[in-house]
Amino acid sequence: MLISRSLAAHLHTCFLLLILLAFGLPEIVPVVLGDVGTASHYTPPYQPTECYGGDPSQFPSSNLFAAAGDGVWDNGAACGRQYLVRCISASKSGTCIPERTIQIKIVDYALSSTSAAATSKQSVAGATLVLSQTAFGAIANSSVTSINVEFQQV
Repeated sequence: MLISRSLAAHLHTCFLLLILLAFGLPEIVPVVLGDVGTASHYTPPYQPTECYGGDPSQFPSSNLFAAAGDGVWDNGAACGRQYLVRCISASKSGTCIPERTIQIKIVDYALSSTSAAATSKQSVAGATLVLSQTAFGAIANSSVTSINVEFQQV
């Protein structure tokens, strides 16, 4: 009898936890679905790039693209990858555009000295993603130099 009460109490606790996860916990604790990093931005001209050189067809018509930092670059395998990106916080409150997620394409390497995304053109060096001006402005107030982002490969 002692074992069955223990099991019943355990099942009750598990059931309560499932209810909290399903209905109430996401409002209390944000659920992160991707990786978290930082994003800065860079300015035109955006060519040449480490991925595609001077080919203008590399850029999506939306102008939502980025250069990859070391954490994303993957020895060039990141070229052409698509990511969903959203601003989650910044040093200045009100910077992020709430509930705005964009899809970007990786076209360059942020740490290449020969590409348009060279460190000297970035708003902040060492970011996980260096977004085009259009991409950065789509998810955050562009008066700041860096934001914290959540990103997930599509």
